[in-house]
Amino acid sequence: MVDSSAPVTTPAGTAPPRWTRRRREALAGYAFVLPDLLGLLVFVGLPMVLAVGVSLFSVDGFGGYTFVGLDNFAQMAGDAQLWQSVQVTLRYMVTFVPIGFVVSLGLAMLVRDHFPGVGLVRTMFFLPHVISLVVVGVVWQFLLTDKQGAVPALLRPFGLGDVSFLGNPALALGSLVVISIWFLMGYQMLILLGGLKDIPKEYEEAARVDGASAWQRFRYVIWPLLRPTSFFVLVNSTVGAVTGLQAFDLVYVLTKGGPAGSTSSVVFYIYQQAFTFNNYGYAAALTTAVVAFLVVATGVMFGATKGGRFDVG
Repeated sequence: MVDSSAPVTTPAGTAPPRWTRRRREALAGYAFVLPDLLGLLVFVGLPMVLAVGVSLFSVDGFGGYTFVGLDNFAQMAGDAQLWQSVQVTLRYMVTFVPIGFVVSLGLAMLVRDHFPGVGLVRTMFFLPHVISLVVVGVVWQFLLTDKQGAVPALLRPFGLGDVSFLGNPALALGSLVVISIWFLMGYQMLILLGGLKDIPKEYEEAARVDGASAWQRFRYVIWPLLRPTSFFVLVNSTVGAVTGLQAFDLVYVLTKGGPAGSTSSVVFYIYQQAFTFNNYGYAAALTTAVVAFLVVATGVMFGATKGGRFDVG
């Protein structure tokens, strides 16, 4: 009779099969993560470290470096154009993020359930996101050209044909917000749709049996379970509104920061300092400050909401 309580022995120099399998799985996981990790370190981490180093120097753009310490950071306090760009970025963020989220969530709810042609509808909503932002900017510039574009032509019967959407400081930033939402709503829709698909149908069916209305099912069943996905979308769109491609590409193609600086975002102002005025040290200091702000703000949001779970206990 074999004693089942006896310890399992293996030949010298070998590990139990259970631990070997776990090590193989761990190595496979590390192998999958390694390329992305290397890309993150080389193309994100290393440039960030170099930017911090360059921010301590005055760089003339011709190879001359002069150590200035924290002077570049001190210069920010009295830079009126910088603070105007900060205000533009904040106005863009507080309009684009909530409106884009509501539109994307509405689209996700619209295409959540199956109906004839639902795949085509989802594709149509997502299609703008696969187009280059430069191409998007050129197309919208053609559509919004003063008096000759397609949009002024459509509005002419209503007496609005002379409205300058990109040349009027009061309308230019709003136009960028609308274009950004049009571009990103399909991407955010798919993320939210994935979150909606993960919600078990049994919960909604139980609420429907109990007599809950459509709004009550959304408020007390769908929304609480969708909070982690919603949190990701909101954080992602917030970071994108500050440093994303739409905050630079659209501005560069459509308005060049004008008119009168009404669309000059922080990233566009950094670009100007670096490549228009050859003030690389100051541009690096601005980049360092923006990244530090985003890291702190994201950390605060994660800490306050416990990663989007919004637990109160």
